Amino acid sequence: MTDREAARAASNEPDKVETVLELEVPPGQAPVRLDVYVTDKTANATRSKVQRAVKDGRVDVNGKTVTKVSTPVQPGDRIVCRVMRPPPIEIVPEDIPIDVLYEDDTLLVVNKPAGMVVHPAYGHRSGTLINALLWHVGAGPVRGDEIDDADDDDVGLSVATAGPRYEGDPTVRPGLVHRLDKDTTGVMVVAKTDVAAAHLGKQFADRTIRRRYLALVWGEPAPPEGRVEGWLGRSPRDRKRIATRPEGEGKWAATAYETVEPLGHFALLRFRLETGRTHQIRVHAQSIGHPVFGDPTYGGDAVVYGRRDGSRKAFVGNLLARLGPRQALHAHTLGFEHPTTGESLDFEAPLPEDMAWVLQRIRDVEG
Repeated sequence: MTDREAARAASNEPDKVETVLELEVPPGQAPVRLDVYVTDKTANATRSKVQRAVKDGRVDVNGKTVTKVSTPVQPGDRIVCRVMRPPPIEIVPEDIPIDVLYEDDTLLVVNKPAGMVVHPAYGHRSGTLINALLWHVGAGPVRGDEIDDADDDDVGLSVATAGPRYEGDPTVRPGLVHRLDKDTTGVMVVAKTDVAAAHLGKQFADRTIRRRYLALVWGEPAPPEGRVEGWLGRSPRDRKRIATRPEGEGKWAATAYETVEPLGHFALLRFRLETGRTHQIRVHAQSIGHPVFGDPTYGGDAVVYGRRDGSRKAFVGNLLARLGPRQALHAHTLGFEHPTTGESLDFEAPLPEDMAWVLQRIRDVEG
């Protein structure tokens, strides 16, 4: 077995199959290279993989095979890509314990632990919150390429928006109306019915959902409370990262914050989301010079404030090791209007054990 085959087997990722994707370049498209255009329009694609596909003769433009990655793309061009991808995802219910804060016939509210991916996708076909929820509601396996033909009574969770959002989208999301990052803990609401999903989705879109996060950050912000806003989009240097972007690029985002507890070289902050963008709090915290403690993506996993000598590095290292590592970010409260009763509901999840331990150690030693 090769190293690549061994890695695939270890990740439970099946062998890839050929998938044909068709793209039509819209009018007004600015001149751009073929590899750049296809990468931008193809889910889970990297530029190196697209370039390899072009050079291997697996990309046609207007019916002719093109092997030059720098070929310019023109408005009206029809591009056919034959890409290798894993087969469609099948979600299998798994007996994974979940902390249910509330449940009725319409929805569930859960306290998501650290390290749990919310929904299956390539590379995470099992062990997700959705796998656990399907077991909890007594559902059978759900196939990603068949979910559009299912209904919520069949699955036990809403399927209205569970299928692919765009061509090539690998994710399957029954019941989801919002998400948390893998290593962010806290309160989530899940819709059991399509009516509940539509109602909750509108509340998120109208920004009437009440969401508060607690985060341990580096340093004490000045002023101690404020608001961060701007445009967020994929980093041009690393597509896995989100970055602040020039006006009009990406999506506009706004986050309010207040200091709950100043701790010298750290602070416990409360964040209120006005929008719900990917990595929003983590990026905004970094942008004001106070990255979330432990965040390996946005500079929170090294000493930012205070001494950098050996003993303090060891102290910080112990704190990071206790986190696992992950960012010290917790979805503390969630409030919304019940989709069928109209009742105003609010839920709270206490700080997880690892984050509470780190906070107390900082209080004892530096606070």
